[in-house]
Amino acid sequence: MIITSLERQRRRRRVNVYVDGRFALALALGLAQEKGLHSGMTVSEAELQALREEDERQSAYEAALRLLSYRPRSEKEMRMRLGRRGVPPALVDETVERLRRAHYLDDGAFAQFWTESRDRVSPRSRGLIRRELLFKGIDAETAASTVEGLDDEGAAYRAAAKRLHALEGLDYDVFRRRLGGFLTRRGFGYDVVRRTLERCWSEMAAGSQSEAAPQK
Repeated sequence: MIITSLERQRRRRRVNVYVDGRFALALALGLAQEKGLHSGMTVSEAELQALREEDERQSAYEAALRLLSYRPRSEKEMRMRLGRRGVPPALVDETVERLRRAHYLDDGAFAQFWTESRDRVSPRSRGLIRRELLFKGIDAETAASTVEGLDDEGAAYRAAAKRLHALEGLDYDVFRRRLGGFLTRRGFGYDVVRRTLERCWSEMAAGSQSEAAPQK
């Protein structure tokens, strides 16, 4: 069999390979160049199959790297996302192992990243973050040890402080219901929610009194 032409796909770094005048397969441009494919080159069916498999392997790995470019992923997340893209299970296993060897996948490091990110950007309870880690495939021991140092009291206050501007002027019952519901959905327990509500209400009241005081 002979490669009769190579045609670059529009808007993609891929080429269509034609063998004996018929479309045979599409490959990444870099792979085609690496293998030195050109018109007039003789190829066997086994060689074409090897090219298909290598292209699939490379495509899966590049898809994984794109996912990691947005944020770190747990191994479970990576497996799910590759599976949704139609990557065969055996190739998912191979890709995940390759990422592990390159230190691009590390569930311990991911757990630390996720915990710190949540606590900084979207504070929630230690228990809720631990459950999120478990859902993402982090083992129970790693999840528990990663969130161990979190402070629910401080996190609840920081979460509440971001919403206080929207609660100004409300009576206490409405304030308590709205902010209390928000904190409960963030996983905080009754006592932490109660103390946070009291603290925030007192600070809001003190701030209102300070603004209302006559200027000397």
